[in-house]
Amino acid sequence: MHRYIARKTDAGWVVVFGRFDDTKDAFLIVYEATQRSGSTAFDVKTYDPPQRDTGFFYVAAKAIGISLENSQLERRPYNTYVLPLDSGQLYVYVLPAQTVAGVYPLGGDSRFLLSADGSNIVETRRLHKTILEVNRSAAPPGAKLAGGTHSHVLTGTPEDTDVFHVLRQKDPLPEFIGTSAGVYKVETDGTIEHVK
Repeated sequence: MHRYIARKTDAGWVVVFGRFDDTKDAFLIVYEATQRSGSTAFDVKTYDPPQRDTGFFYVAAKAIGISLENSQLERRPYNTYVLPLDSGQLYVYVLPAQTVAGVYPLGGDSRFLLSADGSNIVETRRLHKTILEVNRSAAPPGAKLAGGTHSHVLTGTPEDTDVFHVLRQKDPLPEFIGTSAGVYKVETDGTIEHVK
C-alpha cells in the first residue's frame, strides 16, 4: 500500500488504504475502514482483489502526490490533509507529522489549491518556513502554561495551520502570534483576536 486517505461523510469517517494501479488511472483500495454510526469504532473490509476507485479517493491521491512533489520537505514524516471545496477544487495541506507524544510541530507547512480533477496546482501558499517543535511538557515543575507564542514573517496575519496547531493539542492552549501587523491570539475554540 502506498497511501491512506480519510473522507468525512454524513454517516462518519471512511478511511481507505491503497495505491495507484500500474497506469495511474485508478486508486486501488485494499482496506476500507468505515466509522460505525454514533461510535468511535470502525468496521474494516479487505478487498482481494483491490477495489478500483476513480472518484474522490483517486482524485485525492493525485492531489496529494502533486502537492508533495511541489513541497519543500525536510527529512521527516509529513501528514497530508485534503479538503474538498464547494467549487469542486481541493485544498491540500502538507504539514510536519507529530513524532513524539506531547511535542507538536508548528511550521514548515504549505497549502495547495488544486483543480477538481486533482491534476493541476492552481495556487501554492507557503504558510510557515521554520519548523518549531513545541514541547508542552517542558515547563518547569509547578509551572502552569498559559499559552504559546511564535512570530510569523511571511504575512501579517495568522494562517489556517496556526488554528490547527491550537486545536490538535491534547490540552489546547491559546497561541499568540507576532506579525508585522500586530499580535494575534488564537483561542482554544479556534477563534482569532487581534490583541495589539
